[in-house]
Amino acid sequence: SSDFYKCEIECFKKALGRNRVKSSVCLEAYLKFSSQHGPHDPIMSGCLPSNPWITDDVTYWTMNAPMVTAPTKLRVERWSFSFRELLDDPMGRGHFMDFLQKEFSAENLSFWEACEELRFGGQAQVPTLVDTVYQQFLAPGAARWINIDSRTMEWTLEGLRQPHRYVLDAAQLHIYMLMKKDSYPRFLKSDIYKGLLEEAVIPLETKRRAFPFLRKPLQSSPSPALQPTPGEPVATSAPAGGNGEE
Repeated sequence: SSDFYKCEIECFKKALGRNRVKSSVCLEAYLKFSSQHGPHDPIMSGCLPSNPWITDDVTYWTMNAPMVTAPTKLRVERWSFSFRELLDDPMGRGHFMDFLQKEFSAENLSFWEACEELRFGGQAQVPTLVDTVYQQFLAPGAARWINIDSRTMEWTLEGLRQPHRYVLDAAQLHIYMLMKKDSYPRFLKSDIYKGLLEEAVIPLETKRRAFPFLRKPLQSSPSPALQPTPGEPVATSAPAGGNGEE
C-alpha cells in the first residue's frame, strides 16, 4: 500500500543522515593505508632502480616480471597487504601453493583457480570445464575432494543441472574465505614467507639523466607579437659594457 512505501521512504531518509563510521576511525584507516602503501607508490617514493618511463631503462619491468628468479622486497611485502594481493601475483600464488602442499590443502587453491578459469574461459568450454571441476573436486570419492558445508554443496549440485560460468560461485567463495581466514595468516607466519623476505632483492638506485633526449637547449621561434612590422626599424642590442656608440 501507499502507507508502506511512505514509511519506507522515511526510513531511507533517516538512514542517509545517520553517520555510519566515526571520523576518527575513518581517518585512522586512511593514515594506515597511506603509511602502508606509501613506499610502494612510484609517484610518492620513486622506482628502484629507476623509473623506466623517465630513464628509458627497462630494468624495473624486468625485475617485476610475472615470474622471476628472485622477487624484490617491495613485491614480497605487498603479499602481506591482503589475500587478494597475494592471489593476483602469479609468483606469490605459486609460493602460496607450495605452502599449501606442505599443509596438505593444495586442492583448495587448485579449485579456486579452476573456478577462475571457468569464469573467464570461453562459452563453448563451459560444460566441459564444469564437468571436469565436478569430477575432480566435488564428486563423491573425488581425488582432490574439497570440504564445503552441506548447504553450499546442495546449491552447487542443483546448479550443475544447467551449468553456466557462475554455477560454482558459492563454492568458490566458501573456499576463498576458508583460505583467507585460515591458510593465509599461517602462510605469512611460515618459514617460506620469512625466507622470501630475507632473500628478496633490494634494487640499487641508478643515477641517470632524467631526460636523456634533452641534450641541447631547445630554441623556439620568436613570438609573432615581438616581430617588427613592415617599415619599422629593427632594434639592435648594444654591446656589453658599452653605450652602443662608437
